Amino acid sequence: QVQLVESGGGLVQPGGSLRLSCAASGFTFSSYAMRWYRQAPGKERELVAEITSGDYSTNYAVSVKGRFTISRDNAKNTVYLQMNSLKPEDTAVYYCNAGRLRSGIAFTYWGQGTQVTVSS
Repeated sequence: QVQLVESGGGLVQPGGSLRLSCAASGFTFSSYAMRWYRQAPGKERELVAEITSGDYSTNYAVSVKGRFTISRDNAKNTVYLQMNSLKPEDTAVYYCNAGRLRSGIAFTYWGQGTQVTVSS
């Protein structure tokens, strides 16, 4: 059974930091690109950061570049999102996503999300 379980969300003041974790099970974690998405109330879900399965290259949304860092630990089947210098506009539900393309078939899994609230 595939599971992606996010943790680490919460309430933080502007300028603060949080570290999100996503523990994966039920699939070959090392073969999947891992991504963090977020969705704020009334807005569409957006890609925040991604890390590949091969060379661990990373990409970030312009709005978080320089403040957020995505990383992965294949030994622990876990992906992380270190969020620094948080702003109120970072408030959203953050979702972990795993994806790969194999023989022309797309495999994708989602976590249940964790709430991040940035407020004074």
